[in-house]
Amino acid sequence: MTRPTSPAVKTFGFWSAVLATVFSLTYIVGQLAEWLGWLGSAGGPESASTPLGLVVLLTPSLFLGPSFLVLVLSIHQLSSPDRKIWSHTAVAFATAYAVLICLNYYVQLTLVAPRIAAGRVEGIEPFLFTPFDSFLYSVDLLGYSFMSVATLFAAGVFTGRGIERVARIFLIANGLLLPFLALQIYFHWMIWIAALWAVTFPGSTWTLALIFKRATATGSGRGTAG
Repeated sequence: MTRPTSPAVKTFGFWSAVLATVFSLTYIVGQLAEWLGWLGSAGGPESASTPLGLVVLLTPSLFLGPSFLVLVLSIHQLSSPDRKIWSHTAVAFATAYAVLICLNYYVQLTLVAPRIAAGRVEGIEPFLFTPFDSFLYSVDLLGYSFMSVATLFAAGVFTGRGIERVARIFLIANGLLLPFLALQIYFHWMIWIAALWAVTFPGSTWTLALIFKRATATGSGRGTAG
């Protein structure tokens, strides 16, 4: 299904989807390297990252936050009037996600990582990013839980067949990871199911990039779903 929309929405939607795909895949490669112990940690999901690991993992994650938020805002502009309650709810949860993870990762990159590298961790212990055992790890899980809710609601925008159906499946699948993200602080094994994010999220963003690329740009600046 081809959706008419404004040239600005088409451009913002396409490029934010592309950037979200690139940043998520960059993070995924870094996470695999981290779990294999290639970035200086002991390896595995329960090992704390080195300063190098924090930079490699959290830099693309920091940029993923705003790119995902702009993507969801673009979906809201693309949605038809009867679907806007779905997209507007997605925007609310995407905003919460972006605020939480950007605050978290900026603190890690500008305060925690430099202090760890200098061997000066006294006084910043509450801000250390220790998997399953730290305040900011819990904040991280909450942020990505909100992302899952955002994608679940965004799926309600796409009711067509073809590429829209594929996007809907990926978005719903990403949303269904919610309990495995939110509860892994109690049940550590859930991280292995939550790791399916490496498929569901870039799958969602790439198909959304295709939807925006195929959208029909109209001169009126008012987009409605076809």
